Amino acid sequence: VGEEFINGESHYDFSPEHARRSVERSLRRLNTDVLDIVLIHSDGNDEEILQRHGTLSALAELKKEGKIRAIGMSTKTVEGGLLAAKLGDVVMITWNLQYDDEIAVADYCHQHGKGVLIKKALASGHSTSGPKRGVNTADNPIKQCFEMIFAHPGVSSAIVGTINPEHLRANISAI
Repeated sequence: VGEEFINGESHYDFSPEHARRSVERSLRRLNTDVLDIVLIHSDGNDEEILQRHGTLSALAELKKEGKIRAIGMSTKTVEGGLLAAKLGDVVMITWNLQYDDEIAVADYCHQHGKGVLIKKALASGHSTSGPKRGVNTADNPIKQCFEMIFAHPGVSSAIVGTINPEHLRANISAI
């Protein structure tokens, strides 16, 4: 919730009303009574969204109504990730061979029983362009990305996209 992609551009609305409309629309489109996870999609102002807009409160209300099982946020800052973990059930963070600044969020979530989803696990397809942590990616960079991320006990899952069948096969063979 919070982000709508219209005519090739992101538009943001973090109002409680928009959150409810977005969830209700997803329930209809998916022909279901409950969504497993609903995340707020940040515009970069994680803390402001969580503290001032009422978006998370609206999702908490929908969770109480039984329409959502877990709520959280796809964050863009460490501070926002930590706050989202304190207030919600799950956080989506960026973590890959080139970027590991948000590990503190995964550590906190592990210590407090919160879920962690990883976005950009393969650095948006650039997993071989020079790892930050000195990992040798020459043999199988995709496998090494996954091994690094899933070695952390707090990581629940990674969201991985693909651009073609060959890319998909490489992702699958790495796990």
